[in-house]
Amino acid sequence: MTTTREQNRVDTMRRIVEASRRLVTGTGEMTLRAVAHEVGMTAPALYRYVDNHEELVRIVAMDIDASAAARIAAARDTQPEDDPAARMVASAVAFRLWALGNREEFSLVFTNLDVSCIEELQVESKTGRLFSELLFQVWNRYQFPVPRLDELDPELVEILRDPLVPADLTGVTDEMRPLIWLLERAWAGLYGTVTLEVFGHIDPRIVDKALLFRAMMQDQAAALGLAEEFPRLRQLIDAMLA
Repeated sequence: MTTTREQNRVDTMRRIVEASRRLVTGTGEMTLRAVAHEVGMTAPALYRYVDNHEELVRIVAMDIDASAAARIAAARDTQPEDDPAARMVASAVAFRLWALGNREEFSLVFTNLDVSCIEELQVESKTGRLFSELLFQVWNRYQFPVPRLDELDPELVEILRDPLVPADLTGVTDEMRPLIWLLERAWAGLYGTVTLEVFGHIDPRIVDKALLFRAMMQDQAAALGLAEEFPRLRQLIDAMLA
């Protein structure tokens, strides 16, 4: 049973996170002093809830990641459960739309974290887990070929046997470990493309028309054995981006 004191702490932490997110999307300055002022407490009082700025960043980043995952999951669930390819495409488009519409929060979660925060997100990210589950579902449905372990760099094989990925690897046999490599490469394609778009490091006309994103999605479809499915998947992409 939750005590009043425990509930008050939960409520205050919620206010701290919400204030931090307002600062991120407003001034972009999420300092401890600014957060304390936004919440209506002194900076020393804030230390009763977070140990330091890095911990605050971690907590806020995890909250943003959870919000993004919920939005992506809603888009995923517009597609039939027995169509993992469409669910993956809908999720990828939703991720792009969220990132472009929430550039400051995207930056905090995916491009501007201390090493310790990044390591935790690599394992615990709800967004990452959503995409890894979808990839495994696509493989279960289409059984696309994966490389053999002896075809991969031995150092990569060692990593794949103990990877830092946001995925439930229960039941992933040793011979299927290369599937994790395909997951990493698929994420690199999606994340890299969206990051270029978010920060404007590419011709803005290409971003406006989503040309690089569409090309990346077609490349990913081919890599995941979905080339024959892509004509119908392209229609879903077009509809979501319209």
